[in-house]
Amino acid sequence: MRVRKAAASDLPAVVELAKDLDLDYPGLEGDILWVAEERGAAVGLVALRKHPGCLELCALGVDPKARNKGAGKALVEALMAEAPGPVHLATVIPAYFESCGFVRTAEVPAAFAAKRGTSWCDGCDRERCTVMLRGAK
Repeated sequence: MRVRKAAASDLPAVVELAKDLDLDYPGLEGDILWVAEERGAAVGLVALRKHPGCLELCALGVDPKARNKGAGKALVEALMAEAPGPVHLATVIPAYFESCGFVRTAEVPAAFAAKRGTSWCDGCDRERCTVMLRGAK
């Protein structure tokens, strides 16, 4: 498995994978993307979105047939290695992200509050939604 920053030529495969994993959202193509690939095929993705005032890890997924091989954590590490500051995320699986070095935070960026009013959050259990942060000094 290889993890690398996605190129423009990767976008169709990355967007299709995001759709298959129910991780697609408006503007995905404009975010900074990394891809995990096996034998030349995209099997995982992660996206970094720049908001005014914060950075957000807003999509992380791995094809079920390629899971449990470290692709998810490798994608997170690739994103964090290039992130120009602390990274927030909102998740219903906080234990996974704790294993990637994120910590729970009471700090909810304004962009996240605005996001909750969009269809992107419609499918999530808001009672389980946890805001997390990595890279704060």
